[in-house]
Amino acid sequence: MNFSELVKFRQSVRAYKHDKIEPEKILKCIEAARLAPSACNSQPWRFIIIDKHELKNKIAQTTANRFIPLNHFTNQAPVHIVIVNEGSNFTASLGNKIKNKKYSLYDIGIAAEHFCLQAADEGLGTCILGWFDEKKLKKLLKIPNNKRPELIITLGYPNEKLRKKKRKKIEKIISYNEY
Repeated sequence: MNFSELVKFRQSVRAYKHDKIEPEKILKCIEAARLAPSACNSQPWRFIIIDKHELKNKIAQTTANRFIPLNHFTNQAPVHIVIVNEGSNFTASLGNKIKNKKYSLYDIGIAAEHFCLQAADEGLGTCILGWFDEKKLKKLLKIPNNKRPELIITLGYPNEKLRKKKRKKIEKIISYNEY
């Protein structure tokens, strides 16, 4: 696939086959994320690969809520990737304070999308999740109190057909030289 085809192909998958994912494909996705750019090259991420079935199901439970019907598909995905914010280096931290921005969040978002694009190129599906019980997740994965899990990516072979993407028309999202 060329890049344009890959971007058109990649979408959030919410139905997965139970097929095992080859470890080398997971590592290719991690490598793509590792190579993502970051503010001041701080690389503020750590990737936790959850491939043990019982633990993965416990992680899936942190993403769902019986009162709000979100993420009930997550237990289908054979692998979950948790991205932990390791914090910015000194230079990026200084920029955070001066500009009142959290550059590590941008960096983690870029790395997550690199991961997802590589996964799509490998024939895998992904869904990036920000909705989860952080306290329970940290306890399950023994994440230190001073670190924060920012995203979970579900990973597996899609068990659904490619949907037509619904996006705003380009004229609605761009302007030239002023708002």
